[in-house]
Amino acid sequence: MAGRLLPSGRIPHVCIIGAGMAGLRCTEYLIQKGMKATLLEGRDRIGGRVGASLGKEDLQLKLTRGPNWIHGTDHNPILDLAHETGTIPFSFDEHVSVIDESGKSMSEEKAGEFSELTWGIIADAFKHSNNHSATIPPDQSLMDFFKQKVDEKALEPEDKKTILQMASMWGAFVGDPIERQSLKFFWLEECIDGENLFVASTYKAILDRVARTALEKADVRLNTKVISVESKSKNVLVTIEGGSTLEFDDVVVTAPLGWLKRNTSAFSPPLSSPILRAIKNISYGRLEKVYITFPTAFWDPTSNGASPPPSSSTYPFFTHFLPPTYAPSNPHSWNIELAALSVLPSSTAQPTLLFYIHGPCATHITSLIRNLAPSSPTYYARLNTFFKPYYSLLPHFSTSAPSTTTPTRILATEWQNDELAGWGSYTNFQISNDAGVQLDRDIEALREGEPERGLWFAGEHTAPFVALGTVTGAWWSGEGVGRRVAEKYGLGGAGREEEEEEGEVDVKGKMQVGKGMDGGSTNGMGL
Repeated sequence: MAGRLLPSGRIPHVCIIGAGMAGLRCTEYLIQKGMKATLLEGRDRIGGRVGASLGKEDLQLKLTRGPNWIHGTDHNPILDLAHETGTIPFSFDEHVSVIDESGKSMSEEKAGEFSELTWGIIADAFKHSNNHSATIPPDQSLMDFFKQKVDEKALEPEDKKTILQMASMWGAFVGDPIERQSLKFFWLEECIDGENLFVASTYKAILDRVARTALEKADVRLNTKVISVESKSKNVLVTIEGGSTLEFDDVVVTAPLGWLKRNTSAFSPPLSSPILRAIKNISYGRLEKVYITFPTAFWDPTSNGASPPPSSSTYPFFTHFLPPTYAPSNPHSWNIELAALSVLPSSTAQPTLLFYIHGPCATHITSLIRNLAPSSPTYYARLNTFFKPYYSLLPHFSTSAPSTTTPTRILATEWQNDELAGWGSYTNFQISNDAGVQLDRDIEALREGEPERGLWFAGEHTAPFVALGTVTGAWWSGEGVGRRVAEKYGLGGAGREEEEEEGEVDVKGKMQVGKGMDGGSTNGMGL
């Protein structure tokens, strides 16, 4: 790439828009290469979606609105940072609990059998998408594939129905219903080899480590919303809220994909056709989380609800609630996923249930609490009314023991009510009626940016194919674009991302056929 000519001795000055994981890593890399960096962040804090906590007590309680997972353990820089910072990752076993549509707990043997069949079909779908993506119609969904495979199996009609119901839990990985998941581009949901690890102690220490260089050496401006980005022949002008205009040599936009979808008009001249097409074609998910804390972990008699020994819990980490017929608060029978935080390692265990909701269910929940303070009785009542039909089905729940089975605290994410999060959670890949759609090419177009006009993009939506929609992907994308900007000025050099250079990885060679929540690697579930 040809370098832009600057006056002799002048250090290139780069603006990074957004202080999330991608923006912080990009800033860190540019400073390491001797460049001047200004980091603009619309919030009153750094971290973006990764740094979002729910309240003053959340760090003590190990709760976070942001990501819960490290996706893949093979050469994952985020896992390296976890080890470096003393962050506690949790590896759970494959034991899951399943509550059927009538509210009855499925036997452990039956739950294991259906879970194995479900994940087997998902593995087949990954292989099919990898091998036949070019010929799969863009409007064919993962659920279409499930129905085909279930029909081919010699199962009783009721068992076929149950497997299709269990398949619906895929929405909790990508933020939208399985009926919307593209089969053609399903391969983009696979990630690097290894396990999915739950970050039991939150991402705080990792975020602090990644942000250190930016906070010490960059010009970091919080509460600074960007209104427009205008590329000139020799510089790029960034206008911020209040009317001030700042001048830079290059600009790296790390704002979420959802924000880009609503703000393409902020760029002048207009963005190129490939960039506009990519922003339009790539989908943005709707995953939300609800934390419900109790006086004790009544569902787990081996836990004291605060610090059980790491190996003491007998309750499974995950519970799948199949589409219910017993919940008046859920007339659409949306399925719900649950993680029991009582089974985490001793220093992080707590009497809290973490519910994952997605798609229209998540939209419904965020609409119920929009503009309500978490301390509001109405906020508590609305969420408790919706989720009580689920937690009341857990072992040892009793209405005659309200002192142990009444929630003390309920907190929900509201990404769909959040302008700076782009009114959603993270990237996913949905079906399309456009016969010519090529989502992989769209991602590459965003990743390339428009360097000739000093405009670049980074974030989980521009990551290498093996890390889309993940914190690792955001980190890699920030380093990758930082390296390319530095190379533009003759200041390049290898970074920790070198193996994934520009996302040109051996996708099929490095991806693990997903086992998802049962121990393997798929993207999503809260970044």
